[in-house]
Formats: sequence, structure tokens, C-alpha cells
Amino acid sequence: MIEEVLRQLPTESTQQVVGYPTLFLLVAVGSLVPVVPTGALVSTAAVVTLHQTSPFALLVVFAVASGAAFLGDICLYWLGQRGVRSRNGSKWLEAITRRAAPERLAQAQRKLDEHDTMVLVLSRLVPAGRIPVMLACLLGRMPLKQFARGDVPACLAWAATYQLIGILGGSLFAEPWEGALAAVVLTVLISGTPALWRRLRARMAG
Repeated sequence: MIEEVLRQLPTESTQQVVGYPTLFLLVAVGSLVPVVPTGALVSTAAVVTLHQTSPFALLVVFAVASGAAFLGDICLYWLGQRGVRSRNGSKWLEAITRRAAPERLAQAQRKLDEHDTMVLVLSRLVPAGRIPVMLACLLGRMPLKQFARGDVPACLAWAATYQLIGILGGSLFAEPWEGALAAVVLTVLISGTPALWRRLRARMAG
């Protein structure tokens, strides 16, 4: 997946014709179905852009990534709302519920009660934090407009964070693939370490 994006972003003209729409599509789909490593994609795109195009193009990558993440979040929330309103639920609501551990959901509901939509910003930055907070918003019957207002700064902060990871990785290495690899490894560590730590704690407690 990441290698495909790298091949499709060799020049500025290719980025404009193919790379940016591809990045937008993958990030949007990854926000709906979390099987696409969206953070790694944004970091990789930032590395390639830093090495092969003008610095202004980094702003385009930021706009594309944050816009796609917002669109994906809004679509997923809207689908979840349909499930909440339906007597029989929906497959989307069930999918969101399965991806939210009960203890994380309870924590998200407490934080949402205390800090309202500001929790959305942190949920996008904390690994595996987005879905529990979104589910808490759904179960609390938060209107779509209110969710959207909180999700805008969340997506902007998320895109800026992972783009910064890519810029740092790209600036440390002369070759784009080296910077991309460093960025991917870093994003994987960031996203995977908390889950690994929770599993270790659970085993030690058991």
C-alpha cells in the first residue's frame, strides 16, 4: 500500500494528477474501515513531497489528508447514527462497537462528559482513541453538526502530527525511501506501543 503511494508520487505533476486523489481516497477509506495505515500514508507522502517537490506542496498534502480524514469520520458517524436510531441497529454501528473495548468506551464517556467535543481532538492523536470516543458521542446522541465542529480541529491536528513525523524522517535521510521507512516505523511504534502495553499489563494482572 505504502509502496504504491511512493510509486505514484515521483514528480509534482504526478502528485497533482494521481498522487493527491489516491492519498485522499486511501485516507478517507481508512477512516471508515481502519485497515489502511492512514498515519503512515500521510507521513510517507510528506517524505516524498519534501524530497521531490516544492515546500508549498506540503500544504496540499496537509489539506488533502485532513479533508479526507474529516470526510471519513463524518460518513462513519452518519452511518453510526442510522444504527442508533434504528430498532435493529446496523452493521456499521456493530462494527464500531466491536472495535471499542468496554473499558476504553467507559473512559471515553467520562472524558466526553467532562470536556465535551475537545475530547475529539485528543482521540485522533491517541492511538486507538478515535473509535471509543466516536461511539460515546453516538450513544450520547450528539448531533452530527456538533460532532463535525469538534472533528475539524481533530483532523487538522492529526494530519499536522503525522506530516511532521514524515518531515522529520525525511530531513534525516538523503534518500526518500529511507525517510519513508523511518516514518513508517515511527508511526507503527506510536500506534502499536499503547496496545502492547495494555496487553502486558493485563497478563501481569492475570
